[in-house]
Amino acid sequence: MPRLIRETLVTVRELTLAWGPFALIGVVLLALAYWLLDPAPPKRVVLATGPERSAYDEFGKRYKAELARYGIEVVLKPSRGSFENRRLLRDPKREIDVAFVQGGSSEAARSADEDPDGTALVSLGSLFYEPVWVFYRGKTALDQISDLKGQRVNVGARGSGTPGLMSKLLAVNHLERDDVRRSNLDDTPAVIALLGGELDATVLASAPESPIVQMLLNTPGVRLLEFAQAEAYARRLPFLSTVTLPRGVADMARDVPRRDLQLIATTTALVAREDVHPALQQLFVQAASRIHSAPGWLARAGTFPNSANSEFPLAKDAERYYRAGPPLLQRYLPFWLANFVDRMWVALFSIVAVLIPLSRLVPPLYRFRVRSRVFRWYRQLRRIEDDIGERDRKDLLAELEKLEARAKRIVVPLSYADELYALRSHIDLVRIKLG
Repeated sequence: MPRLIRETLVTVRELTLAWGPFALIGVVLLALAYWLLDPAPPKRVVLATGPERSAYDEFGKRYKAELARYGIEVVLKPSRGSFENRRLLRDPKREIDVAFVQGGSSEAARSADEDPDGTALVSLGSLFYEPVWVFYRGKTALDQISDLKGQRVNVGARGSGTPGLMSKLLAVNHLERDDVRRSNLDDTPAVIALLGGELDATVLASAPESPIVQMLLNTPGVRLLEFAQAEAYARRLPFLSTVTLPRGVADMARDVPRRDLQLIATTTALVAREDVHPALQQLFVQAASRIHSAPGWLARAGTFPNSANSEFPLAKDAERYYRAGPPLLQRYLPFWLANFVDRMWVALFSIVAVLIPLSRLVPPLYRFRVRSRVFRWYRQLRRIEDDIGERDRKDLLAELEKLEARAKRIVVPLSYADELYALRSHIDLVRIKLG
């Protein structure tokens, strides 16, 4: 093997041995940080939506398509509505990760300390308005909830958020439970009953995107209750907002509705368990921005998603997004790489801070290893010199010749050649002493 190649291999070998422990420590620290921080999100997440053909169901399909772009499978879990979604999120079995939850669908959200399983829920943002749609048949115009006294009213299916919301509206109008003949049919059977004359009114709390809402708005003979006291409701019940259904927004050609209508609306939030992976929370928030930021029947472009009107504390990743937009790295890097750096940068800086002082030990260690290839022969050379006069000269010369032969085979980097030549000079000095 040519000497130049041998010298190169020696240099590489010694550098590897000198830097090896340092690199191993770095790898171990990185692996430990990766295990503790868990930067890679799971590939599957379960989203509780709502009844078939509801607005929740339609939006769920859009979230499924959005997250599929990042290789995340969103499993849609149909439910009876907001109240059931809230219950599923708190289920100790933890089968649901994220869900649509309507404001005011039940009593105020309980704290984690009050839950038997300790499940804490966080909001990923408010997504859209869900007006209270009170559709009725009859010639007399209604503009107050109190006008429903004595009538047959479907207040929503059990498990949805509508019964709880309607109970609050009836209570502020001083209507007792028996003052309204309530039923709890699903939306489709309720619409059939309304059109068949078996119900006087049906209540829906849904986004305008709901096919049932759009159908009823365009059904002859079905009227929509206008909330003349809309602002008063918003003041009395903080989870409600006043919204205006613009004239002609349902059908401009037929001019439906024929004038602006005042409605009250709750706000639906995207709610997740607090232990859902932060990267998944971030993906859902970003998907919400793409899905809900467009103008709608009730909101201008950019109104949603937002951090307002939520009964749950805002998740940290959602708060950061609403304050500063998407992370800087995600604007220039693929999501997986940007997320890895974003989750790991604190650990990376900490590891670098630990390794920098340790790296100062590497050059002395490298020098020691290279010089030891030469210096270890000085012990034998000194023993030969000390034995002069005590042992046979020929034996000492033979040992010295062997030592010199070994010295000629020593390979060191060129920068340490002076150490090797010094050894050879000292061998010659001992040979001179041997005469």
